[in-house]
Amino acid sequence: MDLEVLRKRINELDEQIVERFVERMKVAADIAGAKAEKNLPVLDLKRENAVLERVMEQAGEVFEAHTKMLYHTMFDVSKGYQSGLLAKETALSKEIQLCTAEPRFEFPRKATVACQGVEGSYAAKACGKLFGHPSTMFFNSFESVFNAVERGLCQYGILPVENSSVGSVNEVYDLMVKHRFYIVKSTKLHINHVLLAKQGADISQITEIISHEQALQQCSEFLKSLPGVKITIFENTATAAKFVAESDRTDIAAISSLDCAKLYGLEVKREDVQNNQNNYTRFICIAKQMEIYAGANRISLMLSLEHRPGSLYEMLGKIACHGLNLSKLESRPIPGKDFEFRFYFDIDGSVFSENVVLLLKEMEIAAEKMAFLGCYAEE
Repeated sequence: MDLEVLRKRINELDEQIVERFVERMKVAADIAGAKAEKNLPVLDLKRENAVLERVMEQAGEVFEAHTKMLYHTMFDVSKGYQSGLLAKETALSKEIQLCTAEPRFEFPRKATVACQGVEGSYAAKACGKLFGHPSTMFFNSFESVFNAVERGLCQYGILPVENSSVGSVNEVYDLMVKHRFYIVKSTKLHINHVLLAKQGADISQITEIISHEQALQQCSEFLKSLPGVKITIFENTATAAKFVAESDRTDIAAISSLDCAKLYGLEVKREDVQNNQNNYTRFICIAKQMEIYAGANRISLMLSLEHRPGSLYEMLGKIACHGLNLSKLESRPIPGKDFEFRFYFDIDGSVFSENVVLLLKEMEIAAEKMAFLGCYAEE
């Protein structure tokens, strides 16, 4: 048959489908009203399954799988529409509304900022990039940074969350559930690792290399070329460099930064020891209170979902239905529960958009628990 004739027929069918779809959505709105009167939830799995059985049987064996996919999508659209009609102001939406009523335009240049490690750490470098003149306080652990912000000891805290070569910093993600905080900004920092030892030390005599676990992973290929050398994990790359500088040993080296070489009087024995030259780490800046600045275009959320088939798919469908991009999805096991996970979402969007606030309401209703971690821009 002629292609144009077939396309004309498709157009005619599309017109009929759109008319019926709009009609269906109007009926869905009436159903939402009826559910509200009876205080019933939007989701009715028994009803959905009954509809699926009916339409799949009607479609026949050849198209039953395609029909199932189509109706799952239609259910998501319909439930999202109903949720939007029924959604009332939540504590989160009220807090966002209050925070954005008078937008903040300029990120502070001076502040007291908590960083993990010691002077010369990559976190301190990220801090200097975000703040023009920070007063930096150093702590020995990531949890201490969370605590310093939560207790008001520091206005802000800097934490690494992911690396382009080896992935997420799981320890930080696992700590997020234990603390109340908001992400107010983020930045990406190019990470260029070097091998540092004392002045005049012979690299062939090195018996131990120390650094942070992530740095060691990022330099795994270099470390494989040094069989027999002991690898020791330190809490921070700068702490490792400082330890080498203060040690009497000449057979120990640290994987750290060029800044630490200058800062602690160490000699660079090997440059560019990371596996990938395009090596970046993303750092977040956290605060105790919600701060949303003009230009904020990324949202981070932490969610626990009902442990049943399709719960994550349905949540992702809500994001897709609102035309937003999910830029990161991280899952971490929930302690004490077998193979159940907590999810971290990064969404490209801004709470200055009513559409995005509506999505957050829908997600909050659908999730077992949801924590809004912030809306911010990346420098």
